[in-house]
Amino acid sequence: MALEWEQVVVHSEDPAALGQWWAEALGWVVVHSSDDEFEIRPEPDRLPGLDFVRLAESKKAKSRLHLDFRPDDQDAEVARLEAHGAKRVDIGQGDQSWVVLVDPEGNEFCVLGQRQP
Repeated sequence: MALEWEQVVVHSEDPAALGQWWAEALGWVVVHSSDDEFEIRPEPDRLPGLDFVRLAESKKAKSRLHLDFRPDDQDAEVARLEAHGAKRVDIGQGDQSWVVLVDPEGNEFCVLGQRQP
């Protein structure tokens, strides 16, 4: 038996708006869009993707699942994402090498430091 990782599902009040925000933030392409679902991938035929699905309630607590990204230049990437609308948040992480940000609907994600050799 084999499993292939297809996508991460993100519940959203406005799937198209949030999905488009992430598509632009990541430089990914839209592969599906409807009133209740918006899917993006790195390339049309490359997995995994992110699938934004309508949920008519707002986020209420710290996310139990979040994405981590490892950029070439953490400071530049954090600045780019903040200019794109992400916001820094303190979720109790203390002084760490990563930066915690939230997207427009409050979903946390981390921008890690540069990979050590």
